[in-house]
Amino acid sequence: MACMLLFSRVVPSSHRHTRTCICLFSLSLSLSYLCYCLLFSSDAIMQKPSDSAQNCIRIMSDGGKKLLHKSLFCTSYTDQRGTREKSLHQGNGSKATVHLNTVWNNTDRPTSNNTGSVKFGNKKLPNAIIVGVKKGGTRAVLEFIRIHPDVRAVGTETHFFDRNYDRGLDWYRGLMPRTLDSQIAMEKTPSYFVTRETPRRISAMCRDTKLIVVVRDPVTRAISDYTQTLSKTPDLPSFQDLAFRNQSLGLVDTSWNAIRIGMYALHLENWLHYFPLSQIHFVSGERLITDPAGELAQVQDFLGLKRIVTDKHFYFNRTKGFPCLKKPESSSSPRCLGKSKGRTHIQIDRDIIEQLRDFYRPYNVKFYEMVGHDFRWE
Repeated sequence: MACMLLFSRVVPSSHRHTRTCICLFSLSLSLSYLCYCLLFSSDAIMQKPSDSAQNCIRIMSDGGKKLLHKSLFCTSYTDQRGTREKSLHQGNGSKATVHLNTVWNNTDRPTSNNTGSVKFGNKKLPNAIIVGVKKGGTRAVLEFIRIHPDVRAVGTETHFFDRNYDRGLDWYRGLMPRTLDSQIAMEKTPSYFVTRETPRRISAMCRDTKLIVVVRDPVTRAISDYTQTLSKTPDLPSFQDLAFRNQSLGLVDTSWNAIRIGMYALHLENWLHYFPLSQIHFVSGERLITDPAGELAQVQDFLGLKRIVTDKHFYFNRTKGFPCLKKPESSSSPRCLGKSKGRTHIQIDRDIIEQLRDFYRPYNVKFYEMVGHDFRWE
C-alpha cells in the first residue's frame, strides 16, 4: 500500500497502472522468500539431535553394508557431550566409514585413528583357530574360508600360543582384524597342534574356541615338509638319513619334527584334555584338493555359517595340481596360492615309503578311532 501511495504522488497517472503491477510482483517475491525461510528453519527446529544418527542406523538395518556403500553420506549430528562430529563419507571398496558413537554398541562402535578415518567393528579374540597341521593344507583352508562375508582372518601366522605368549592377550587381540558382532575372527598357526602348552593356553583364553585341524597322509606330509625345507636349505642331509635312526632295522627317528608331526593320535590326546571332540573339526587334506567345495561346506557348518562358499568359487589348476579361487569381481585374474603350494615333491625310494607306512599304521588306526573317521591313508 505504501508503495502505491508513493507512486501516486511522483508518477503521472498514465503510468500508475504499470508501476502498480511491478510493485505487486516485487511484494509477491518478498513474501515467497519469507515463507521459504520460515519453512526450512521450522524443519531444523523440529528435528531431534538423534534424527540423523537414526537415519544412518535405519540405512544399516535395512540393507547392511550394501546400502551404506551406495549412500554417499550420513548427515552430521551432535552427540550427548555436545561435540559436533562430521560423518560425511564415501565408501572405499568394501569398507564403509561413518561416525555413530552414540548409537552403536560396544562391539560395533566405529573408532577413528590418527588420520581421522573411521572403521566399523572392534578387535576381538578369535572365535576359531586353524591349529594344524604344517603342510596339511592350512593356508588353503584359510584362503578359501575367508572369502565368506562373515569371516575375517589374520593373514599371517601369529604364533601367539607357542612363541609370543608372554606378550599377553591384549597384544594378541591387537593382531586381529576388526569384526562386527555377526562376523567370526580367525587365525591359523599350524605349529599349535604339536606344541604341548597350546591346548591349555587356548582353553585359558576361551574354552568355547572352535578348532580346525587339516590332516593329510603322514608319509606324504613328511615328504612335503622335507621338500619345503630343502628348498631353503640345499645342503640338508638326505630324507632317509633324517627319517631313520637305523633304516636296516626300520627304526624311525621320532625326534625329527617332520616325522613327529604325523603322529596325530599322540598330539590329539593332549588336546582332548582341554577340549571336547565336538569342538574340533578335521579337514581332509586330500579331499581339499579333489573336492574343495565339499570340505568347505563342512567347515562352514562347523563354524555355524551359511553355506556361501560353494563349487562355483573354485576351478582346478592343472599346472599346480591344486584348486584355485575363480576370478573375484574386484580382480583381473584368478587367485591361486603361492609358488610354494603344489610344488613337486622329491623322489623317495619305495622301500623307505613302505617302512614309514608300517611305522605310522598303528598311529593312524588309533587316530581314526579317536575322531570316528577313516581317512584311508594306505
